[in-house]
Amino acid sequence: METSVVQSIKLAIVAATGLSKDALHIYVGLVVFLAMAAVLRKPLRSIIPWLVVVAVAIAGEALDMRDDVASLGYWRWNASLHDILNTIFWPTVLFLLARFDMFFGSNK
Repeated sequence: METSVVQSIKLAIVAATGLSKDALHIYVGLVVFLAMAAVLRKPLRSIIPWLVVVAVAIAGEALDMRDDVASLGYWRWNASLHDILNTIFWPTVLFLLARFDMFFGSNK
């Protein structure tokens, strides 16, 4: 079966950067989190940038699920869960640290 456009783009990014897919998920999560905080002018303790990361991770895995079902006949849900966790892990850590003033100081 032919590679989908989404998978072709992901493979091209992997080839261009030399990074693993896992590393790219981590970078995407961090970039989306920090970019959304900046663009929306929200502090890192705001849940909004974190929710955007979660939405991006789920949307990406929905595309992967579609491709899995089309090419393999089943969804590799464990791979999708792994990717979602890789994407949201560091944004979650930063969000919690900021939320509970453990690292970023009190802004009260």
